[in-house]
Amino acid sequence: MNNSIFQFGQQRPEYAVPVLNERAVRASAGILFFFAIVAFMNAWLTGNFQPTRVFVVAFLVDFAVRIFINPRFAPSLILGQWMVRPQQPEYVGAAQKRFAWAIGFVLALTMLYLVVLNNVIGPVNLIVCSLCLILLFFEAAFGICLGCKVYNIFNKEKAQLCPGGACALPVSERSPLSPAQVIIVLLFAVLVSLVAQRFYRTDPQRANPPPKSSTVIPAIPIDPTEAERCKVPDFAKALGHEAMWKLHNHCPP
Repeated sequence: MNNSIFQFGQQRPEYAVPVLNERAVRASAGILFFFAIVAFMNAWLTGNFQPTRVFVVAFLVDFAVRIFINPRFAPSLILGQWMVRPQQPEYVGAAQKRFAWAIGFVLALTMLYLVVLNNVIGPVNLIVCSLCLILLFFEAAFGICLGCKVYNIFNKEKAQLCPGGACALPVSERSPLSPAQVIIVLLFAVLVSLVAQRFYRTDPQRANPPPKSSTVIPAIPIDPTEAERCKVPDFAKALGHEAMWKLHNHCPP
């Protein structure tokens, strides 16, 4: 086994290609997803982008170490490996993982430029951040590397040693959904929808909103420059997110 500092993946005698421990990779994806969703919800619900900026820098450093030095030294993978240390390793091909992580690195660079360096707030940030969350969630929850599937599109040599043997599993051997299972899922979704409607209809705060204050607040002169900065763009109006846009840009409601 080669233990060079600068290398990508482990060279193991039983495999013809460099490999990575899929269990550690999924654990690290789960760790990153947890902090990413916390940062995202802070920005979305409170307009506080500081956790997002911190996470973007940490994410970028972690992925730079993975791609350009060695995954063994990436902080999130070290934690992931430690968390799954009692489990039997599942080795997967390293080449497709490097391609997938390169996608994450580009997304992190984009967020660094927009959010960290230029404080840009808009739909591009939401799209990039949502894409990153989707990639992390699919990796952590289902063991599905979406970036690895893109790797197969651009490379003549298809990915080898996929998680769960997905590369070599014939379509005929995949577990199909029966009609009964589909009906169960649909009925469960209907049940949850009915319960949610019932709770929202009986919400005391919605049924009895607090009385409006009769106190008259004197009008504060608005700076024309500030008024122009806080002018809600058309895309936010089209999405019905005027109040959220003002919150994110620290503008009065």
